[in-house]
Amino acid sequence: MLPASPEMEDLLRQVSRSFYLTLRIMPRSIRRQLSCAYLLARAADTIADTRLVDVRRRQEALLRLRTCIREACEGGMAPVPDFGELAETRITAAGEGMPAERGLLKNVGRILNALSGFAAGDRQEIRKVLDTITHGQELDLGRFGTEPADRVTALRTEGDLEEYIFCVAGCVGEFWTKLCRAHVFPAASLDDGILLENGIRFGKGLQLVNILRDLPADLREGRCYIPEARLSEHGLRPQDLLDASAISRFRPLYESYLRQAEDHLSSGWQYTARLPFGCARVRLACAWPILIGVKTLAHLRIHNVLESRDRVKLSRSEVRRLVLLSLILYPCPPAWNRLFDAVR
Repeated sequence: MLPASPEMEDLLRQVSRSFYLTLRIMPRSIRRQLSCAYLLARAADTIADTRLVDVRRRQEALLRLRTCIREACEGGMAPVPDFGELAETRITAAGEGMPAERGLLKNVGRILNALSGFAAGDRQEIRKVLDTITHGQELDLGRFGTEPADRVTALRTEGDLEEYIFCVAGCVGEFWTKLCRAHVFPAASLDDGILLENGIRFGKGLQLVNILRDLPADLREGRCYIPEARLSEHGLRPQDLLDASAISRFRPLYESYLRQAEDHLSSGWQYTARLPFGCARVRLACAWPILIGVKTLAHLRIHNVLESRDRVKLSRSEVRRLVLLSLILYPCPPAWNRLFDAVR
């Protein structure tokens, strides 16, 4: 099983940031599976995002990691790849990375070893979700990694955006649901089709919030996740978004994506409400990122996102208030169910 040492727990806390709050409250029956999958996905993301390393070498490193994950999930063990150079680059690159990411890459072998302690069904679900996530990261590298640093490149179509947000987040909602169904509420009478559909939309909504919030930083790095086809409908090119004065033309399109993200999160809230009331840990773990996400959208609506060089994020006091409200209202389902509408 995943080592429960203070060092590994601290590593998880550092690299997972706000998601650590969710992991801590999850039932013990699935916490280690989720933690293991998260750490490996975060390692893959770290590899893909090490921009000072050549794209081809990052693609090769992702492929090596994917192969090792597959081998470990099938009960074998491929030689653990050495990500030492990437780890050192993350910590020495000016303005890039953090010490925890170096520790994460150096501990990939230990995390892979943890997979052997899980049931075969759990290993296969972990393999499936990590295959999908790494595929999304490979698509990202192929689309943006080879372009000149001074050029803003956008996704081409709405279909490209949908594929990306499913690969890196929607599939996580599906994975989460299947683990919970197997270990937390296997006998509950639920419509699995609706649950899986809303679980996928839950994940896609969280990722879309990230894209809309991180738009300025992504643009400065030459990436635009707003599809070029949609921009052209408003007389815009990707590079136009570097000019804050373009907000008057961009605002209607941006607002449409804010509504889309909110609709996805609303499905996530419906997902949460359908879970058995007695599974309070899972319901709260779902509720917190949804409430944080919809509150973030409220902040984004009043900002000119094109001129913001500071990432829009909730303060710690706002997050604590949302968590406290959810805990206070949980014993009263009608009031708790209205919390999403109250926050937005």
